[in-house]
Amino acid sequence: MSYLYALKMGILVFPILALIFTFPFILNQYHKYGSISRLRGLIIYSFILYMICIYFLVILPLPKRDDVTHSAGINLCPLAFIGDFLKDSSFDIMNPSSYLKVLTNASFYTVLFNVIMTIPFGIYLRYYFKCSFRKTLFLSFILSLFFELTQLTGLYFIYPYSYRLFDVDDLITNTLGGMIGYFLAGVFLNRLPSREEIDEKALREGMEVSGFRRLTLFFLDLFLFLIWFMLFNFFYKSVIIPFIIYYIIIPLMFDGRSIGGTIINVKLQFESYKVINLVLRSIFLVIYYYVIPILFMSLIIFLNDFLNLSSLFILIIDGLGILIILGFYLKNILTIIRRRWIFYDDLFKVSYVSTIKG
Repeated sequence: MSYLYALKMGILVFPILALIFTFPFILNQYHKYGSISRLRGLIIYSFILYMICIYFLVILPLPKRDDVTHSAGINLCPLAFIGDFLKDSSFDIMNPSSYLKVLTNASFYTVLFNVIMTIPFGIYLRYYFKCSFRKTLFLSFILSLFFELTQLTGLYFIYPYSYRLFDVDDLITNTLGGMIGYFLAGVFLNRLPSREEIDEKALREGMEVSGFRRLTLFFLDLFLFLIWFMLFNFFYKSVIIPFIIYYIIIPLMFDGRSIGGTIINVKLQFESYKVINLVLRSIFLVIYYYVIPILFMSLIIFLNDFLNLSSLFILIIDGLGILIILGFYLKNILTIIRRRWIFYDDLFKVSYVSTIKG
């Protein structure tokens, strides 16, 4: 039951860690390949889920701190589990009827579980991370050692003593599991796309700027601009100067690339009148996405006060106003994602060009 509890907790925690990991993952993929491979995403996120689950299998369930009054102990005798198994079970090599009983013995399935636990680790290392036999052996041992030290230190000294046994046999069986995974991965190598094929396909797709990549650029630039804006205003109060530097001067200096564009390899390319169109486009985007929604909500607030409406009507009208603004943003987002362009691209004669080198 403790195994099921650990797996359940891993599945519950995974969405939180995945959410934290997603934005850096997107930026990394756009920077390296210019696109996001669904297969790569599936592999990476399943690996994260797997690592969370096996970590929780090692540390959970957590005992109460006051209940840990002495160390769980250390076993430095290799293959001691064989003696424990022979002592605790009714296994008799000369008696075939005793073989099935072995499967219900705690000593057997604990060892078997320790082997199975790291088989996927070896598969991931060989298939996706392209690790050699020696590197897989080393990393499997290091992973197992990390788990055992986690237990030995009482979860990094949170507990006064270790609440689980530090067992050298776990190092052996976990490392063995990693190596079995390494050899099992060979079965899949000719049946699944290789890492090189995944990379090549991603680079080919990254030669064009997708709608989602455009959207990522917009929000990345907005995020970086807000950081720059706060730093600038710490020393000198101004809204216009940091905006001009970030959205106009920097792209002009770096051939249409903003800081965000440099990170995800996208630049703006204007058909004509580059400086004029860049300036007008930047001003237009501020008016379109910031000034107009604020003026709209200000108008609603003014009408509420002018008409002297009741609290219920004010709440309804304000709610409708917010929904209209959210619908406005959502419509533009969906337009960019689906069509990869929006009306002001034609207005200012701009296109998005990938700077990925295939």
